[in-house]
Amino acid sequence: MSKEVLYGLYNDEEDLLHAVHAAHDAHLDIMDVYTPFPVHGLDDAMGLDESRLHIGGFIFGALGLLTAFLGMTWIFTADWPVIYGGKPYWSVPAFIPITFELTVLFAGIGMTVTFYIICGMGPGVINKTLDDRITDDKFCIAFDTHDFEETGLDKIKEFFSSTGASEVNIKTL
Repeated sequence: MSKEVLYGLYNDEEDLLHAVHAAHDAHLDIMDVYTPFPVHGLDDAMGLDESRLHIGGFIFGALGLLTAFLGMTWIFTADWPVIYGGKPYWSVPAFIPITFELTVLFAGIGMTVTFYIICGMGPGVINKTLDDRITDDKFCIAFDTHDFEETGLDKIKEFFSSTGASEVNIKTL
């Protein structure tokens, strides 16, 4: 399914932030904002909620903790009960380093895979870009124009010219 996107390019992040605030004040529905690096205050300006990725990280970490602890408990008490170094079968202090490492490993891998799935990224995926300069030195505000009439397009183009966009383009993705 293709969609038509009207986007404006800005040369500076401050201009972009002012434009996002102006779009919010004008009740314009921004499809997305693209930047070559993180811009402080952009999430608040766009009205985005805090990411819930850290909740997933906690769940994946807890799964890693349980996997390590229960796995070592089963291995050292039921599968292969060997007393070495005078330690009892179930020596919890000896489990701590491996439990910590698996907690971090599961949280890291789980959050990375979750992020890739949510963002539609992964092996073999070809993402379409609006403009190659967005990843280099330009800042972009994009509007989805599938519901716009000609007056709506003119309103967005006027918005871009009033906020100092260096370039305004339309692209079909």
